[in-house]
Amino acid sequence: MIDETLLKVDTFDGIGYQPVVDFENWRVAYLRYHPELLPENVTHMQRHDKTDEVFVLLEGHCILLIGEGKDEVVTIHAVDMQPYQIYNVKRGCWHSHTLSRDARVLIVENHDTSDVNSPKRKLSQQHCDFIINETRSLWNEG
Repeated sequence: MIDETLLKVDTFDGIGYQPVVDFENWRVAYLRYHPELLPENVTHMQRHDKTDEVFVLLEGHCILLIGEGKDEVVTIHAVDMQPYQIYNVKRGCWHSHTLSRDARVLIVENHDTSDVNSPKRKLSQQHCDFIINETRSLWNEG
């Protein structure tokens, strides 16, 4: 057995967001399925004012939702993430996601990313409908 001061191994089998490593200025976390992330429940987008955020799909399916607009979300793009590719959401970009039940996404972000520096905006009904329809289309569900 290796001493944990030399090597620490973590995993996360729960639901939602779970940080697993915080070190100096960065954090590594998992994102897993949560009912809030079903397409019909995605009603807000957020942005990070201080940092980029990196996503890597490890298992399942994840649609990364990218919003254009400065103070409000004007247009949404749906990106069907591919496993093991690095998706770098730039600082100040509105974003959210919807995940399949078996999804596992790795997140790398600034260690102090929080609600304080990550404003949220409510989406219009038109935007919510777009997310539902795009998810069905991309995942061949309708």
